[in-house]
Amino acid sequence: MSKTATSLRSRTAAILDRIYPEQDTHALAGKVIEAFWPPEATPARKLPRKAGNSLWSQRDAVMITYGDSIIDGVHKPLDLLLDFMLNHLQGAVNGVHILPFFPFTSDDGFAVTDYRKVNPALGEWQDINRISRHFHLMSDLVCNHVSSQGTWFNAYRQGQEPFDKFFFEADPADDLSDVVRPRTTPLLQEVETAMGIRHVWCTFSHDQIDLNFANPEVLLEILRIIRLHVDMGVRIIRLDAVAFVWKEVGTKCIHLPQTHAIIQLMRLLADYASEPVILLTETNVPKAENLSYFGKRNEAHSIYNFPLPPLILYSLLSGTAKYLAAWARAMPPAPLGCAYLNFSASHDGVGMRPAEGLLPDAEIARMIQTVQSSGGLVSMRALPDGGQSVYELNTSYFSAMTRTFEGEDEYKIARFVCSQTIVMSMEGVPAFYIHSLLATPNDLEGVERRSMNRAINRHRWDYPTLRARMADPGSEQARILPALAERLRLRARQPAFHPNATQFTLPLDARIFGVWRQALDRTQSIFALHNVSADTVEIPSSSLNLIADEAWVDLLSGERVEPETDTITLAPYQCRWITNAY
Repeated sequence: MSKTATSLRSRTAAILDRIYPEQDTHALAGKVIEAFWPPEATPARKLPRKAGNSLWSQRDAVMITYGDSIIDGVHKPLDLLLDFMLNHLQGAVNGVHILPFFPFTSDDGFAVTDYRKVNPALGEWQDINRISRHFHLMSDLVCNHVSSQGTWFNAYRQGQEPFDKFFFEADPADDLSDVVRPRTTPLLQEVETAMGIRHVWCTFSHDQIDLNFANPEVLLEILRIIRLHVDMGVRIIRLDAVAFVWKEVGTKCIHLPQTHAIIQLMRLLADYASEPVILLTETNVPKAENLSYFGKRNEAHSIYNFPLPPLILYSLLSGTAKYLAAWARAMPPAPLGCAYLNFSASHDGVGMRPAEGLLPDAEIARMIQTVQSSGGLVSMRALPDGGQSVYELNTSYFSAMTRTFEGEDEYKIARFVCSQTIVMSMEGVPAFYIHSLLATPNDLEGVERRSMNRAINRHRWDYPTLRARMADPGSEQARILPALAERLRLRARQPAFHPNATQFTLPLDARIFGVWRQALDRTQSIFALHNVSADTVEIPSSSLNLIADEAWVDLLSGERVEPETDTITLAPYQCRWITNAY
Protein backbone atom coordinates (compact mmCIF):
# COMPACT_ATOMS: atom_id res chain seq x y z
CA MET A 1 0.00 0.00 0.00
CA SER A 2 1.40 3.44 -0.95
CA LYS A 3 2.21 6.14 1.60
CA THR A 4 -0.67 8.18 0.19
CA ALA A 5 -3.15 5.37 0.73
CA THR A 6 -1.75 4.65 4.18
CA SER A 7 -2.04 8.30 5.25
CA LEU A 8 -5.57 8.69 3.86
CA ARG A 9 -6.71 5.41 5.41
CA SER A 10 -5.24 6.20 8.83
CA ARG A 11 -6.74 9.68 8.87
CA THR A 12 -10.08 8.27 7.78
CA ALA A 13 -9.96 5.61 10.50
CA ALA A 14 -9.14 8.24 13.13
CA ILE A 15 -12.33 10.14 12.31
CA LEU A 16 -14.39 6.96 12.13
CA ASP A 17 -13.19 6.08 15.65
CA ARG A 18 -15.22 9.07 16.89
CA ILE A 19 -18.33 8.09 14.94
CA TYR A 20 -18.32 4.31 15.28
CA PRO A 21 -16.09 3.41 18.27
CA GLU A 22 -17.45 -0.16 18.39
CA GLN A 23 -16.61 -0.88 14.73
CA ASP A 24 -13.40 -2.15 13.16
CA THR A 25 -12.65 1.34 11.87
CA HIS A 26 -9.52 0.32 9.97
CA ALA A 27 -11.60 -2.05 7.85
CA LEU A 28 -14.41 0.52 7.63
CA ALA A 29 -11.91 3.14 6.44
CA GLY A 30 -11.13 0.88 3.48
CA LYS A 31 -14.83 0.70 2.62
CA VAL A 32 -15.13 4.50 2.86
CA ILE A 33 -12.23 5.01 0.48
CA GLU A 34 -13.63 2.42 -1.94
CA ALA A 35 -17.06 4.13 -1.81
CA PHE A 36 -15.58 7.53 -2.67
CA TRP A 37 -12.95 6.26 -5.11
CA PRO A 38 -14.36 3.22 -6.93
CA PRO A 39 -12.06 1.74 -9.59
CA GLU A 40 -13.56 3.90 -12.38
CA ALA A 41 -13.11 7.18 -10.46
CA THR A 42 -10.21 9.59 -10.84
CA PRO A 43 -7.64 8.48 -8.22
CA ALA A 44 -7.10 10.40 -5.01
CA ARG A 45 -4.44 13.09 -4.77
CA LYS A 46 -1.08 12.07 -3.31
CA LEU A 47 -1.39 14.82 -0.72
CA PRO A 48 -4.50 16.57 0.60
CA ARG A 49 -5.30 20.00 -0.83
CA LYS A 50 -3.84 22.67 1.44
CA ALA A 51 -6.11 25.29 2.96
CA GLY A 52 -5.91 28.54 1.02
CA ASN A 53 -7.81 31.18 -0.93
CA SER A 54 -7.57 29.60 -4.37
CA LEU A 55 -10.89 27.70 -4.49
CA TRP A 56 -12.78 30.95 -5.13
CA SER A 57 -12.23 34.55 -6.24
CA GLN A 58 -14.06 37.84 -6.78
CA ARG A 59 -15.35 36.38 -10.04
CA ASP A 60 -17.50 33.91 -8.14
CA ALA A 61 -21.22 34.53 -7.72
CA VAL A 62 -24.01 31.96 -7.60
CA MET A 63 -27.61 31.88 -8.77
CA ILE A 64 -30.01 29.72 -6.73
CA THR A 65 -32.90 28.20 -8.67
CA TYR A 66 -35.22 25.28 -9.07
CA GLY A 67 -34.71 23.24 -12.20
CA ASP A 68 -38.15 24.32 -13.40
CA SER A 69 -38.21 27.97 -12.34
CA ILE A 70 -38.44 28.69 -16.07
CA ILE A 71 -40.82 26.65 -18.24
CA ASP A 72 -42.56 26.87 -21.60
CA GLY A 73 -44.41 23.58 -21.90
CA VAL A 74 -42.29 22.51 -24.87
CA HIS A 75 -38.61 22.35 -23.99
CA LYS A 76 -36.85 20.68 -21.09
CA PRO A 77 -36.71 23.12 -18.14
CA LEU A 78 -32.98 22.48 -17.64
CA ASP A 79 -32.34 23.55 -21.24
CA LEU A 80 -34.39 26.71 -20.68
CA LEU A 81 -32.45 27.44 -17.51
CA LEU A 82 -29.15 27.19 -19.35
CA ASP A 83 -30.46 29.37 -22.18
CA PHE A 84 -31.58 32.04 -19.71
CA MET A 85 -28.23 32.08 -17.92
CA LEU A 86 -26.20 32.21 -21.12
CA ASN A 87 -28.30 35.08 -22.46
CA HIS A 88 -28.62 37.20 -19.33
CA LEU A 89 -26.00 36.25 -16.74
CA GLN A 90 -22.73 35.55 -18.56
CA GLY A 91 -19.95 37.28 -16.65
CA ALA A 92 -22.36 38.17 -13.83
CA VAL A 93 -22.64 34.79 -12.13
CA ASN A 94 -20.40 31.80 -12.78
CA GLY A 95 -22.15 29.29 -10.55
CA VAL A 96 -25.63 27.84 -10.23
CA HIS A 97 -27.25 25.98 -7.37
CA ILE A 98 -29.99 23.83 -8.88
CA LEU A 99 -32.23 22.85 -5.99
CA PRO A 100 -32.98 19.10 -5.76
CA PHE A 101 -33.27 17.88 -9.33
CA PHE A 102 -34.08 14.27 -8.42
CA PRO A 103 -37.40 12.40 -8.47
CA PHE A 104 -39.38 13.38 -5.37
CA THR A 105 -42.77 13.19 -3.68
CA SER A 106 -43.07 16.44 -1.68
CA ASP A 107 -41.36 19.57 -0.33
CA ASP A 108 -40.45 20.67 -3.86
CA GLY A 109 -37.67 18.14 -4.19
CA PHE A 110 -36.47 17.63 -0.63
CA ALA A 111 -38.30 14.29 -0.26
CA VAL A 112 -36.05 12.37 -2.65
CA THR A 113 -37.08 8.99 -4.04
CA ASP A 114 -33.88 8.28 -6.00
CA TYR A 115 -30.60 10.16 -5.59
CA ARG A 116 -29.15 8.57 -8.73
CA LYS A 117 -31.68 9.86 -11.24
CA VAL A 118 -32.62 13.25 -12.62
CA ASN A 119 -36.31 14.09 -12.41
CA PRO A 120 -37.47 13.34 -15.98
CA ALA A 121 -39.79 16.36 -15.83
CA LEU A 122 -36.63 18.50 -15.76
CA GLY A 123 -34.29 16.63 -18.08
CA GLU A 124 -31.50 14.08 -17.84
CA TRP A 125 -27.98 13.75 -16.45
CA GLN A 126 -26.60 14.93 -19.79
CA ASP A 127 -28.49 18.22 -19.27
CA ILE A 128 -27.01 18.60 -15.80
CA ASN A 129 -23.58 17.87 -17.21
CA ARG A 130 -24.08 20.42 -20.00
CA ILE A 131 -24.83 23.14 -17.44
CA SER A 132 -21.70 22.16 -15.47
CA ARG A 133 -19.58 22.88 -18.57
CA HIS A 134 -20.66 26.53 -18.49
CA PHE A 135 -21.18 27.21 -14.75
CA HIS A 136 -19.86 25.86 -11.47
CA LEU A 137 -22.62 23.49 -10.40
CA MET A 138 -23.98 23.06 -6.88
CA SER A 139 -26.26 20.15 -6.00
CA ASP A 140 -28.16 19.22 -2.87
CA LEU A 141 -27.14 16.26 -0.79
CA VAL A 142 -30.40 15.77 1.11
CA CYS A 143 -28.56 13.69 3.67
CA ASN A 144 -30.92 13.74 6.65
CA HIS A 145 -33.97 12.06 5.13
CA VAL A 146 -35.56 10.42 2.10
CA SER A 147 -39.07 10.09 0.75
CA SER A 148 -41.49 7.74 2.47
CA GLN A 149 -42.37 6.46 -0.99
CA GLY A 150 -38.82 5.96 -2.22
CA THR A 151 -36.98 2.73 -2.94
CA TRP A 152 -35.03 2.76 0.32
CA PHE A 153 -38.02 3.16 2.62
CA ASN A 154 -40.12 0.64 0.70
CA ALA A 155 -37.30 -1.88 1.11
CA TYR A 156 -37.11 -1.01 4.82
CA ARG A 157 -40.81 -1.74 5.30
CA GLN A 158 -40.36 -5.08 3.59
CA GLY A 159 -37.42 -5.97 5.83
CA GLN A 160 -34.92 -6.13 2.98
CA GLU A 161 -31.24 -5.90 3.87
CA PRO A 162 -29.40 -3.57 4.20
CA PHE A 163 -32.34 -1.14 4.18
CA ASP A 164 -33.99 -2.78 7.21
CA LYS A 165 -31.55 -0.76 9.33
CA PHE A 166 -31.43 2.41 7.21
CA PHE A 167 -33.94 4.48 9.20
CA PHE A 168 -33.92 5.91 12.70
CA GLU A 169 -36.51 4.45 15.05
CA ALA A 170 -37.64 5.52 18.52
CA ASP A 171 -40.17 4.52 21.14
CA PRO A 172 -43.15 6.84 21.70
CA ALA A 173 -42.47 6.38 25.42
CA ASP A 174 -39.03 8.00 25.06
CA ASP A 175 -38.56 11.49 26.44
CA LEU A 176 -38.17 13.53 23.25
CA SER A 177 -39.06 16.89 24.77
CA ASP A 178 -35.60 18.39 24.19
CA VAL A 179 -35.47 17.59 20.47
CA VAL A 180 -35.04 20.75 18.40
CA ARG A 181 -37.73 20.93 15.70
CA PRO A 182 -37.99 23.14 12.61
CA ARG A 183 -41.61 22.03 12.12
CA THR A 184 -44.81 21.57 14.13
CA THR A 185 -45.77 18.08 12.87
CA PRO A 186 -45.40 15.04 15.21
CA LEU A 187 -41.81 13.81 15.39
CA LEU A 188 -42.57 10.07 15.21
CA GLN A 189 -44.67 8.24 12.65
CA GLU A 190 -46.09 4.76 13.18
CA VAL A 191 -45.54 2.43 10.21
CA GLU A 192 -46.20 -1.22 9.54
CA THR A 193 -43.18 -3.25 8.49
CA ALA A 194 -42.29 -6.89 7.97
CA MET A 195 -40.61 -6.64 11.39
CA GLY A 196 -43.81 -5.39 13.01
CA ILE A 197 -44.98 -1.92 14.02
CA ARG A 198 -42.17 0.62 14.04
CA HIS A 199 -42.04 4.32 14.92
CA VAL A 200 -39.75 6.19 12.53
CA TRP A 201 -38.23 9.61 13.10
CA CYS A 202 -39.48 12.49 10.92
CA THR A 203 -37.68 15.76 11.65
CA PHE A 204 -39.39 17.64 8.82
CA SER A 205 -42.54 15.84 7.67
CA HIS A 206 -44.11 12.40 7.59
CA ASP A 207 -43.09 12.11 3.95
CA GLN A 208 -39.44 12.70 4.91
CA ILE A 209 -38.08 9.78 6.93
CA ASP A 210 -34.79 10.33 8.76
CA LEU A 211 -31.84 8.11 7.92
CA ASN A 212 -29.95 6.22 10.62
CA PHE A 213 -26.31 7.26 10.34
CA ALA A 214 -25.49 5.06 13.33
CA ASN A 215 -25.50 2.34 10.65
CA PRO A 216 -22.24 2.80 8.69
CA GLU A 217 -23.93 1.39 5.57
CA VAL A 218 -25.95 4.61 5.40
CA LEU A 219 -22.79 6.70 5.42
CA LEU A 220 -21.20 4.54 2.74
CA GLU A 221 -24.24 4.90 0.48
CA ILE A 222 -24.24 8.68 0.91
CA LEU A 223 -20.55 8.80 -0.03
CA ARG A 224 -21.26 6.79 -3.19
CA ILE A 225 -23.92 9.35 -4.09
CA ILE A 226 -21.47 12.22 -3.61
CA ARG A 227 -19.04 10.46 -5.93
CA LEU A 228 -21.75 10.06 -8.59
CA HIS A 229 -22.56 13.77 -8.43
CA VAL A 230 -18.89 14.75 -8.66
CA ASP A 231 -18.50 12.49 -11.69
CA MET A 232 -21.50 14.25 -13.26
CA GLY A 233 -19.86 17.66 -12.95
CA VAL A 234 -21.02 18.86 -9.53
CA ARG A 235 -18.33 20.81 -7.71
CA ILE A 236 -20.21 22.25 -4.73
CA ILE A 237 -22.04 19.83 -2.44
CA ARG A 238 -24.72 21.50 -0.32
CA LEU A 239 -25.28 19.44 2.83
CA ASP A 240 -28.98 20.03 3.38
CA ALA A 241 -30.27 19.91 6.99
CA VAL A 242 -26.97 18.34 8.00
CA ALA A 243 -27.20 19.56 11.61
CA PHE A 244 -29.86 16.91 12.32
CA VAL A 245 -28.22 13.78 10.87
CA TRP A 246 -27.14 12.17 14.17
CA LYS A 247 -29.77 11.38 16.79
CA GLU A 248 -29.49 10.27 20.41
CA VAL A 249 -32.61 9.97 22.52
CA GLY A 250 -32.35 12.30 25.52
CA THR A 251 -30.45 15.02 23.60
CA LYS A 252 -31.47 17.95 21.40
CA CYS A 253 -30.54 15.80 18.36
CA ILE A 254 -28.87 18.74 16.65
CA HIS A 255 -25.16 19.62 16.30
CA LEU A 256 -24.06 16.39 18.01
CA PRO A 257 -20.31 15.53 17.95
CA GLN A 258 -20.88 12.67 15.51
CA THR A 259 -22.52 15.11 13.08
CA HIS A 260 -19.40 17.26 13.07
CA ALA A 261 -17.22 14.17 12.68
CA ILE A 262 -19.22 13.04 9.62
CA ILE A 263 -18.64 16.45 8.02
CA GLN A 264 -14.93 16.24 8.92
CA LEU A 265 -14.80 12.89 7.13
CA MET A 266 -16.43 14.39 4.03
CA ARG A 267 -13.98 17.32 4.15
CA LEU A 268 -11.04 14.92 4.35
CA LEU A 269 -12.27 13.06 1.27
CA ALA A 270 -12.88 16.34 -0.56
CA ASP A 271 -9.37 17.52 0.25
CA TYR A 272 -7.93 14.34 -1.26
CA ALA A 273 -10.21 14.50 -4.32
CA SER A 274 -8.55 15.40 -7.61
CA GLU A 275 -11.63 17.45 -8.46
CA PRO A 276 -12.02 20.78 -6.56
CA VAL A 277 -14.97 19.72 -4.37
CA ILE A 278 -16.41 22.35 -2.01
CA LEU A 279 -18.65 21.45 0.94
CA LEU A 280 -21.37 23.93 1.93
CA THR A 281 -23.36 23.32 5.12
CA GLU A 282 -26.99 24.43 5.35
CA THR A 283 -27.59 25.11 9.05
CA ASN A 284 -30.33 27.68 9.58
CA VAL A 285 -29.50 28.32 13.24
CA PRO A 286 -28.18 31.16 15.43
CA LYS A 287 -24.71 32.60 14.82
CA ALA A 288 -22.47 30.58 17.16
CA GLU A 289 -24.05 27.27 16.13
CA ASN A 290 -23.70 28.17 12.46
CA LEU A 291 -20.05 29.20 12.78
CA SER A 292 -19.24 25.89 14.47
CA TYR A 293 -19.51 24.17 11.08
CA PHE A 294 -16.20 25.65 9.99
CA GLY A 295 -14.76 23.40 12.68
CA LYS A 296 -11.04 23.93 13.01
CA ARG A 297 -10.70 24.53 9.28
CA ASN A 298 -11.57 20.84 8.90
CA GLU A 299 -15.33 20.86 8.27
CA ALA A 300 -17.29 22.96 5.76
CA HIS A 301 -15.41 24.99 3.20
CA SER A 302 -18.36 27.37 3.26
CA ILE A 303 -21.36 28.18 5.45
CA TYR A 304 -24.44 30.28 4.76
CA ASN A 305 -24.43 33.73 6.35
CA PHE A 306 -27.95 33.12 7.67
CA PRO A 307 -28.28 36.34 9.71
CA LEU A 308 -27.96 38.45 6.55
CA PRO A 309 -31.51 38.02 5.13
CA PRO A 310 -33.37 39.23 8.26
CA LEU A 311 -30.78 41.89 9.12
CA ILE A 312 -30.71 43.39 5.61
CA LEU A 313 -34.50 43.26 5.46
CA TYR A 314 -34.82 45.01 8.81
CA SER A 315 -32.31 47.68 7.79
CA LEU A 316 -34.19 48.59 4.62
CA LEU A 317 -37.60 48.57 6.32
CA SER A 318 -36.48 50.57 9.36
CA GLY A 319 -34.03 52.95 7.69
CA THR A 320 -31.23 52.15 10.11
CA ALA A 321 -28.24 49.83 9.70
CA LYS A 322 -27.60 49.85 13.45
CA TYR A 323 -28.14 46.13 14.02
CA LEU A 324 -26.63 45.01 10.72
CA ALA A 325 -23.46 46.99 11.46
CA ALA A 326 -23.25 45.68 15.02
CA TRP A 327 -23.49 42.11 13.77
CA ALA A 328 -20.99 42.65 10.93
CA ARG A 329 -18.55 44.30 13.32
CA ALA A 330 -18.61 41.25 15.59
CA MET A 331 -18.34 38.62 12.84
CA PRO A 332 -14.95 36.92 12.55
CA PRO A 333 -13.31 36.61 9.14
CA ALA A 334 -13.74 33.15 7.64
CA PRO A 335 -10.83 30.86 8.55
CA LEU A 336 -8.10 30.15 5.99
CA GLY A 337 -9.50 27.80 3.39
CA CYS A 338 -13.08 28.78 4.18
CA ALA A 339 -15.58 31.38 2.98
CA TYR A 340 -19.05 32.67 3.80
CA LEU A 341 -21.92 32.33 1.36
CA ASN A 342 -23.85 35.60 1.46
CA PHE A 343 -27.47 35.85 0.37
CA SER A 344 -30.65 37.78 1.08
CA ALA A 345 -33.30 35.38 -0.19
CA SER A 346 -33.72 31.67 -0.76
CA HIS A 347 -36.38 29.17 -1.78
CA ASP A 348 -37.42 28.82 1.86
CA GLY A 349 -38.03 32.43 2.86
CA VAL A 350 -36.36 34.64 5.44
CA GLY A 351 -35.28 32.48 8.37
CA MET A 352 -35.93 34.15 11.72
CA ARG A 353 -33.95 31.90 14.04
CA PRO A 354 -30.66 33.52 12.97
CA ALA A 355 -32.10 36.88 14.10
CA GLU A 356 -32.37 35.62 17.68
CA GLY A 357 -30.22 37.81 19.89
CA LEU A 358 -29.43 40.19 17.03
CA LEU A 359 -32.75 42.04 16.74
CA PRO A 360 -34.97 43.01 19.69
CA ASP A 361 -38.26 41.12 19.86
CA ALA A 362 -40.25 44.30 19.39
CA GLU A 363 -38.33 45.14 16.18
CA ILE A 364 -38.81 41.60 14.87
CA ALA A 365 -42.55 42.01 15.46
CA ARG A 366 -42.55 45.30 13.51
CA MET A 367 -40.70 43.66 10.63
CA ILE A 368 -43.13 40.73 10.55
CA GLN A 369 -46.14 43.06 10.58
CA THR A 370 -44.70 45.18 7.76
CA VAL A 371 -43.94 42.14 5.58
CA GLN A 372 -47.45 40.81 6.21
CA SER A 373 -48.85 44.18 5.11
CA SER A 374 -47.08 43.61 1.79
CA GLY A 375 -48.69 40.20 1.36
CA GLY A 376 -46.07 38.07 3.12
CA LEU A 377 -46.80 35.06 5.32
CA VAL A 378 -45.33 33.50 8.48
CA SER A 379 -44.35 29.87 9.23
CA MET A 380 -43.99 28.53 12.76
CA ARG A 381 -41.87 25.93 14.53
CA ALA A 382 -42.62 23.80 17.59
CA LEU A 383 -40.94 24.58 20.93
CA PRO A 384 -40.00 21.98 23.59
CA ASP A 385 -42.65 23.40 25.95
CA GLY A 386 -45.38 22.72 23.40
CA GLY A 387 -45.58 26.31 22.20
CA GLN A 388 -44.67 27.78 18.83
CA SER A 389 -42.47 30.58 17.56
CA VAL A 390 -41.86 32.24 14.19
CA TYR A 391 -39.50 30.11 12.09
CA GLU A 392 -39.45 32.10 8.86
CA LEU A 393 -41.10 34.86 6.86
CA ASN A 394 -42.49 33.64 3.57
CA THR A 395 -42.23 36.35 0.95
CA SER A 396 -40.39 37.21 -2.20
CA TYR A 397 -37.62 39.62 -1.23
CA PHE A 398 -38.79 42.04 -3.90
CA SER A 399 -42.32 42.17 -2.50
CA ALA A 400 -40.89 42.58 1.01
CA MET A 401 -39.45 45.92 -0.15
CA THR A 402 -42.89 47.30 -1.05
CA ARG A 403 -43.14 49.42 2.08
CA THR A 404 -41.05 50.48 5.07
CA PHE A 405 -42.15 50.95 8.67
CA GLU A 406 -43.36 54.37 7.48
CA GLY A 407 -45.52 52.96 4.68
CA GLU A 408 -45.34 52.73 0.88
CA ASP A 409 -43.23 55.16 -1.15
CA GLU A 410 -41.66 55.55 -4.59
CA TYR A 411 -38.35 53.89 -3.66
CA LYS A 412 -39.19 50.18 -3.90
CA ILE A 413 -36.80 49.40 -6.76
CA ALA A 414 -33.94 51.51 -5.36
CA ARG A 415 -34.48 49.91 -1.94
CA PHE A 416 -34.37 46.43 -3.45
CA VAL A 417 -31.23 47.08 -5.52
CA CYS A 418 -29.57 48.41 -2.38
CA SER A 419 -30.41 45.19 -0.53
CA GLN A 420 -28.75 43.08 -3.23
CA THR A 421 -25.72 45.37 -3.47
CA ILE A 422 -25.05 44.83 0.25
CA VAL A 423 -24.82 41.10 -0.51
CA MET A 424 -22.28 41.83 -3.25
CA SER A 425 -20.13 44.04 -1.05
CA MET A 426 -19.47 41.85 1.96
CA GLU A 427 -16.77 39.29 2.69
CA GLY A 428 -17.77 35.98 1.11
CA VAL A 429 -19.26 34.61 -2.10
CA PRO A 430 -22.57 36.27 -3.06
CA ALA A 431 -25.57 34.15 -4.02
CA PHE A 432 -28.87 35.34 -5.51
CA TYR A 433 -32.17 33.53 -5.69
CA ILE A 434 -33.53 33.62 -9.24
CA HIS A 435 -36.69 35.36 -8.03
CA SER A 436 -34.59 38.17 -6.61
CA LEU A 437 -32.74 38.59 -9.89
CA LEU A 438 -36.10 38.62 -11.68
CA ALA A 439 -37.91 40.88 -9.19
CA THR A 440 -40.63 38.25 -8.91
CA PRO A 441 -43.60 39.38 -6.78
CA ASN A 442 -45.36 37.26 -4.17
CA ASP A 443 -47.11 34.31 -5.80
CA LEU A 444 -50.26 34.28 -3.68
CA GLU A 445 -52.12 32.23 -6.29
CA GLY A 446 -49.45 29.55 -5.91
CA VAL A 447 -49.96 29.53 -2.14
CA GLU A 448 -53.70 29.01 -2.55
CA ARG A 449 -53.28 26.35 -5.21
CA ARG A 450 -50.63 24.37 -3.35
CA SER A 451 -51.70 25.07 0.27
CA MET A 452 -48.08 25.81 1.18
CA ASN A 453 -46.69 29.10 2.48
CA ARG A 454 -43.34 28.62 0.77
CA ALA A 455 -45.02 28.54 -2.63
CA ILE A 456 -45.20 32.34 -2.33
CA ASN A 457 -41.55 32.51 -3.41
CA ARG A 458 -41.42 29.55 -5.81
CA HIS A 459 -43.05 30.98 -8.91
CA ARG A 460 -42.53 29.27 -12.25
CA TRP A 461 -41.96 31.79 -15.02
CA ASP A 462 -43.40 31.09 -18.47
CA TYR A 463 -40.34 31.73 -20.65
CA PRO A 464 -42.13 33.59 -23.46
CA THR A 465 -43.76 35.83 -20.84
CA LEU A 466 -40.43 36.42 -19.14
CA ARG A 467 -38.71 37.28 -22.42
CA ALA A 468 -41.50 39.74 -23.20
CA ARG A 469 -40.99 41.36 -19.81
CA MET A 470 -37.24 41.57 -20.39
CA ALA A 471 -37.88 43.26 -23.75
CA ASP A 472 -40.13 45.87 -22.11
CA PRO A 473 -37.83 48.58 -20.65
CA GLY A 474 -40.57 49.71 -18.29
CA SER A 475 -41.05 46.31 -16.62
CA GLU A 476 -39.60 45.59 -13.20
CA GLN A 477 -37.73 42.60 -14.62
CA ALA A 478 -36.03 44.73 -17.30
CA ARG A 479 -35.10 47.34 -14.71
CA ILE A 480 -33.78 44.95 -12.03
CA LEU A 481 -31.92 42.09 -13.77
CA PRO A 482 -29.65 44.21 -16.01
CA ALA A 483 -28.86 46.55 -13.11
CA LEU A 484 -27.83 43.70 -10.83
CA ALA A 485 -25.96 41.89 -13.60
CA GLU A 486 -24.01 45.06 -14.43
CA ARG A 487 -22.95 45.47 -10.80
CA LEU A 488 -21.93 41.82 -10.59
CA ARG A 489 -19.79 42.11 -13.73
CA LEU A 490 -18.18 45.21 -12.26
CA ARG A 491 -17.65 43.45 -8.94
CA ALA A 492 -15.94 40.51 -10.67
CA ARG A 493 -13.09 42.82 -11.75
CA GLN A 494 -12.29 44.12 -8.26
CA PRO A 495 -9.67 42.17 -6.24
CA ALA A 496 -10.89 43.95 -3.09
CA PHE A 497 -14.09 41.90 -3.44
CA HIS A 498 -12.25 38.57 -3.19
CA PRO A 499 -14.29 36.44 -0.75
CA ASN A 500 -11.41 36.49 1.75
CA ALA A 501 -10.35 40.11 1.27
CA THR A 502 -10.14 42.14 4.48
CA GLN A 503 -13.39 43.60 5.76
CA PHE A 504 -13.80 46.37 8.32
CA THR A 505 -17.19 47.74 9.32
CA LEU A 506 -17.12 51.54 9.21
CA PRO A 507 -18.49 53.65 12.11
CA LEU A 508 -20.78 55.96 10.14
CA ASP A 509 -24.20 57.57 10.31
CA ALA A 510 -26.64 54.81 11.32
CA ARG A 511 -28.44 55.23 8.00
CA ILE A 512 -25.29 54.18 6.13
CA PHE A 513 -24.02 50.63 6.17
CA GLY A 514 -20.40 50.84 5.17
CA VAL A 515 -17.56 48.35 4.92
CA TRP A 516 -13.95 48.78 3.90
CA ARG A 517 -12.60 45.95 1.75
CA GLN A 518 -8.90 45.53 0.96
CA ALA A 519 -7.45 43.13 -1.63
CA LEU A 520 -5.34 40.23 -0.39
CA ASP A 521 -2.25 41.85 -1.92
CA ARG A 522 -3.29 45.32 -0.65
CA THR A 523 -3.32 46.78 -4.16
CA GLN A 524 -6.93 47.93 -3.92
CA SER A 525 -9.27 49.33 -1.30
CA ILE A 526 -13.01 49.74 -1.73
CA PHE A 527 -15.22 51.69 0.64
CA ALA A 528 -18.66 50.17 0.02
CA LEU A 529 -21.41 52.50 1.25
CA HIS A 530 -25.14 51.74 1.29
CA ASN A 531 -27.80 54.22 2.29
CA VAL A 532 -30.57 52.08 3.81
CA SER A 533 -32.89 55.04 4.32
CA ALA A 534 -35.21 57.28 2.30
CA ASP A 535 -33.14 60.28 3.39
CA THR A 536 -30.37 62.07 1.53
CA VAL A 537 -27.35 61.57 3.77
CA GLU A 538 -24.04 63.45 3.73
CA ILE A 539 -20.82 62.22 5.32
CA PRO A 540 -17.37 63.85 5.26
CA SER A 541 -14.90 62.08 3.00
CA SER A 542 -12.45 62.22 5.91
CA SER A 543 -14.60 59.63 7.73
CA LEU A 544 -13.47 57.04 5.18
CA ASN A 545 -9.75 57.39 5.79
CA LEU A 546 -9.04 57.83 2.08
CA ILE A 547 -5.29 57.71 1.44
CA ALA A 548 -3.98 61.09 0.34
CA ASP A 549 -2.26 61.53 -3.02
CA GLU A 550 -4.31 58.76 -4.61
CA ALA A 551 -7.19 59.18 -7.03
CA TRP A 552 -10.48 57.90 -5.62
CA VAL A 553 -13.49 57.10 -7.78
CA ASP A 554 -16.98 55.76 -7.17
CA LEU A 555 -17.13 52.69 -9.40
CA LEU A 556 -20.92 52.82 -9.56
CA SER A 557 -21.30 56.44 -10.64
CA GLY A 558 -17.87 57.29 -12.08
CA GLU A 559 -17.69 60.33 -9.78
CA ARG A 560 -14.28 61.44 -8.45
CA VAL A 561 -13.92 61.76 -4.69
CA GLU A 562 -11.31 64.09 -3.20
CA PRO A 563 -9.84 63.04 0.17
CA GLU A 564 -10.26 65.52 3.05
CA THR A 565 -12.17 68.08 0.98
CA ASP A 566 -15.34 66.54 -0.39
CA THR A 567 -18.59 65.78 1.32
CA ILE A 568 -19.89 62.42 0.13
CA THR A 569 -23.62 62.52 -0.57
CA LEU A 570 -25.83 59.48 -0.84
CA ALA A 571 -29.33 59.82 -2.25
CA PRO A 572 -32.10 57.62 -0.83
CA TYR A 573 -30.97 53.97 -1.05
CA GLN A 574 -27.92 54.89 -3.12
CA CYS A 575 -24.85 52.65 -3.01
CA ARG A 576 -21.27 53.75 -3.68
CA TRP A 577 -18.10 51.69 -4.24
CA ILE A 578 -15.28 54.19 -3.73
CA THR A 579 -11.90 52.79 -4.77
CA ASN A 580 -8.30 53.80 -5.43
CA ALA A 581 -7.71 51.25 -8.20
CA TYR A 582 -9.95 51.19 -11.25
